[in-house]
Amino acid sequence: MKERYTVVDVETTGHSVVKGDRVIQIGAVVIENGEVVETFATFVNPGQSIPPFIEDLTGISDANVANAPSFHEIIPDFLELLEGSSFVAHNVDFDESFLRTQIELEGYQFPKMSVFDTVELSRILLPQQESYKLNQLAEQLGFSHERPHQADSDAEVTATLFLTLIHKLKKLPLLTLQQLVPLSRRFKSDLEPLLTSFIHKKMINGINDEKYFDCYRQLALKKTVEEQREVDSDSCFTFADYSSFLFEEDGKMELAFSKYELRPGQRQMMKEVDEAFQQNEHKMIEAGTGTGKSLAYLIPAAFYAHENNQPVVISTQTIPLQEQLLARDLPLLKKMLPFHVDAALLKGRSHYLCLRKFEQSLTSIDSDSYDVLLTKALLLIWLTETDQGDIEELNLPSGGRGFWFEIQSDAASDLGRYSPWFSRCFYHRARKRAQQANLIITNHALLCTDLVHEQRLLPAYTHAVIDEAHHLEETASDHLGAKTDFLTFSYLFQRMGLNQEADMLKTLNHLIENYQIAVKAEDLSFKIISLKEEMDELFRMLHGYVMQKQKTSSSDVGRFRYRFESYAENNSHWQAILECAMRIHMQTKDCLQQLKRWLKPFQDIRDDMTYKDRGFVVDIESVIDSLYEEEQVLYEMLLECDSNVVYWIEIEPRGAKNATFLFSKPIDVSDLLADHFFTKKKSVVLTSATLSVNGTFRYQEKRLGLTDFGVKTSIIPSPFSYMDQVRVLLPKDIPAIKDVKEEEFAVEVAIKLWRLMEVSKGKMLVLFTSYEMLKQVYYHVKDFNEFGLYQLIGQGITSGSRAKLMKMFKQSTQATLFGTSSFWEGIDLPGDELRTLVIVRLPFSPPDQPLLQAQFEKAKKDGQNPFMEISLPQAIIRFKQGFGRLIRTADDRGVVFVFDRRISTSRYGKQFIRSLPDVPVYEDQLENLLEQFQDYM
Repeated sequence: MKERYTVVDVETTGHSVVKGDRVIQIGAVVIENGEVVETFATFVNPGQSIPPFIEDLTGISDANVANAPSFHEIIPDFLELLEGSSFVAHNVDFDESFLRTQIELEGYQFPKMSVFDTVELSRILLPQQESYKLNQLAEQLGFSHERPHQADSDAEVTATLFLTLIHKLKKLPLLTLQQLVPLSRRFKSDLEPLLTSFIHKKMINGINDEKYFDCYRQLALKKTVEEQREVDSDSCFTFADYSSFLFEEDGKMELAFSKYELRPGQRQMMKEVDEAFQQNEHKMIEAGTGTGKSLAYLIPAAFYAHENNQPVVISTQTIPLQEQLLARDLPLLKKMLPFHVDAALLKGRSHYLCLRKFEQSLTSIDSDSYDVLLTKALLLIWLTETDQGDIEELNLPSGGRGFWFEIQSDAASDLGRYSPWFSRCFYHRARKRAQQANLIITNHALLCTDLVHEQRLLPAYTHAVIDEAHHLEETASDHLGAKTDFLTFSYLFQRMGLNQEADMLKTLNHLIENYQIAVKAEDLSFKIISLKEEMDELFRMLHGYVMQKQKTSSSDVGRFRYRFESYAENNSHWQAILECAMRIHMQTKDCLQQLKRWLKPFQDIRDDMTYKDRGFVVDIESVIDSLYEEEQVLYEMLLECDSNVVYWIEIEPRGAKNATFLFSKPIDVSDLLADHFFTKKKSVVLTSATLSVNGTFRYQEKRLGLTDFGVKTSIIPSPFSYMDQVRVLLPKDIPAIKDVKEEEFAVEVAIKLWRLMEVSKGKMLVLFTSYEMLKQVYYHVKDFNEFGLYQLIGQGITSGSRAKLMKMFKQSTQATLFGTSSFWEGIDLPGDELRTLVIVRLPFSPPDQPLLQAQFEKAKKDGQNPFMEISLPQAIIRFKQGFGRLIRTADDRGVVFVFDRRISTSRYGKQFIRSLPDVPVYEDQLENLLEQFQDYM
C-alpha cells in the first residue's frame, strides 16, 4: 500500500465559518512514499473584505484576492488532492474543521480520512523544543520559512516538518513504539496504524536496538557513555607554573585564550578569587557588567580544586546562568586549562524523573486526561535522548506539570538498592557525578536546603563561589521558611485512596491478607474522610477570618494577605480555628500511627515481596511521611510561635472558600547563615554586579551575617565607557507621585511613553514596580496604538512565559516591553535589541509585605531607621539591576529615563545616581531631552 498524505494550510478571514468567515488562501502539498509529488496553491476570493489584523498577520490584502477564484470553483480540484490520502496540518482541528464546514456549506461531501496534527506530533517527538509555533519550529530545525502565515509557504514547511517527524518515529526503538500504541488511541493524530506497521517491519527485519539504546524492563533509554578521564600530562603543567599561567603578561593563559581577549577587570578578579581561596577568607566582589566574571571565578576555582583535590561549589540563583556556565563557559575553560576538569550540575531532587514511578504510571492510562497521555508519550521519547533526566529540559503541556509531581524523584519513596532501576536512577547518577567532580554547579535553593537537612545533598566542600549573591538572603529566607495550603493536603488524601482509581488503603488491605500479616486490619477510610472534612473546615475558617479582617493588603497575585501572631489573635473565631487545628493534629497522629503499625511487618519480609508490592509499600510510606510533614508545618504555624519568624495567610478572595495559603519566614537569616554556612566553610566568594550601595558593602554584610568574619571586599569597575555610551534623563514635566492619584499618574506615564515610542523608532523596555500600574499604563498606551504601529508586549497580559515574551521582543523590529519584578534583571538585550530603558518608579518594595513589615519592626526595636537600613539599600540594588539591562557590550548605546521625581527632589535621591557607574545625567522638559539625545535612542 502506498502511503499518501496531503498536507494542508488555509488562511481565513477569522475563526468561524458559521459566523461568516471564509478562506482567503489555500496551500497543499501531496506526499507519496516519503516524496513530495504535487503542490497546490491559490488565493481565494472570500466575497468580503479582509479584516486589517488578518492583513497584518498574513500580508494578504483585498488586492491579492480581487481576481482570485471563489472557493466554490476550487473545491473539485482540492477534493481530488485528498483522494486516498491522510489529512495533515499544523493544528489539524482548525484547518480540517474549517474546510469541512465550508465545503459542506457549498453542497459537497468532505471525505472520511485519517488525520495527523503536526503540533501534537512535534510535542511528542520533539519534547525539548522551546515553542511549537510553525515558524519557530522551522527556525529551530533549520528549515527555511520565507513567508510565515501564507498558506503555500506554511504548507511546504509543514510537509517538511511532517517528513522529519515520521522519519524520527521510524527510528525509535521497538520498545518505545510498543509503549506508544495504547497511549496513541486517544490522540488527535491517527497514529496507531502507522505505529503498528513500523513495529511489524522492525520485528520482521529483526532489528536490534540494544546497540544504540539501553533497553530494560520495557523502556528504552539513551545509552550512557561513562566519560573517560584524560590523564594529566605533567609535561605541559607544573605547579610552579601556576601563577605564571594566571598572571604573567606572556603566561600560558594568553596562549590558551588565543582569540579571547582577556579584560583587565577579569585578570584582577581572578587574582581576588585566588587570594581568597589560598588564604581561606570570605570575600565579596562586585564586578560590573562586561567584566567576564564567570570565567574569572571558574579558572581559579578549577585550579584550587585540581591542586588540592577538593571540590569547589559554584552556586547561581537562576537557571539561565547555570545553562550559560555549562554551555558556554565550561567548554572554554576545558580548552584553556592544562589539566582535565570535571564539572557536574546538581539540582534539587524533584527536578529528576523517577523511572520506577514512571514505569508504574504506564500501567494505568484509562483515567488519564489528554495532557497526561501526551506527557507520558513525550517522556518515552525523551528517555531515548536525555542524559540528565531533568525536567528543565522539557516543554511540558500545562496538564503535564501536575503529573510530574507523581513521577518525580523523592527521598521518601526511594527503594534504594531494592529498585531494579537503581543503577539507572537519574538523581543517583547526578549525585555520583557530583561526588567525582572538581566543580559542582548548583543553585542557591539547593545550597540553602542543604543547610537545614540532616542528609546532606551536596558532597562535602569547604570552598564555594556564590554568583548572583544579591539573591542569597531572599532564597535563604524562602528555604528556611515554610508554606502549606489546602490543595497540598487534598492531593495527599487523594493519593491515599479517596479517589477510586488509586485506592491505596484497599490495596494495603489486600497485601495484608496476601502476605498473611498478623495485624487487625480495619477500614481506615472513614477516619481519613473525616480528617479531610476537618481540614476543609479549617481552611474555610481561615478564609473567613481573613475576609473579615478585610483591611489586609493584596499581594501581587491579586490575593488578600493577613499577617497574624497566633497568640495575639484574641477572639472566639480564632479560638475555634486553634481548636480545629488541635483536633486535626490528634486525628492525623492517630491515623498515621495505625498505618505505620500495619506497614512495620512488611520491613521483615521485604526480600520475599514482589517488586511491584515493594514499590507500593514504599509509595504509601512516602505519602504518610508527606502527610506527617505537612501537618507538622500546619501545627507549627498555628499552635507554636517563634519571635524570629513572621507568619501570614493569603486567600483568593474570588476563589474557592478553602483556597487558603499559610506562610512563615525567618525575619532575619543573618545568624542562621553565619552559624550554619559561613562558620563551616573556609572560603566563600560572593559576587554579583550589584552588591554595594554607595561604594560600601555594609548592607549586604549585615543581611548575610558576615559582620564578624572580617570579610574582604572589592569593586571591579565595568570595562564599558558609560560616559560615552549612556545618558540618564530625568524629565521635569512628570507629576510627583504623591501629588496626583495613581490613575492620573498612569495616564501621564502613558502619554510620555507614547512620545518616546514616536521618537525612538527602536525597542524600549519599561520597568514597573507594581503589576497594577503596569496594567493601567499598558491599556492607555494600547488605546493610543489603535493602528497597531508598535508591538506592545505586557508581562501578565500578553500570554507566555518570561522567556517567550523575551523571544517575541527580540524578534520584532519596533516593540515596547512592559515588565515588573522578573524583568529588572537577568535579561540580556545587546546592541539594537534595546536602546531605550524607562524606569517608571524607584523600585522600593511595597511596605505591606509581611516579611518587610516584620524587618522594619525589628530594625526599630534595635534603634535603627528602617528606611535607611533596609528600604533604601534594597531599592538601590534593584535600581542598579534595572540600569544594567541597557549596556551589555562595548558597542551599545542608549538612554535611561527615570519617571520618578523623587530621584531629584528627595534627600535620598542622589544616592541612586551615586550608585551608578560614572554616567552623565540631564534634567529638563521631556521634549528638550528628546531633541537633545535623539541620536542615543
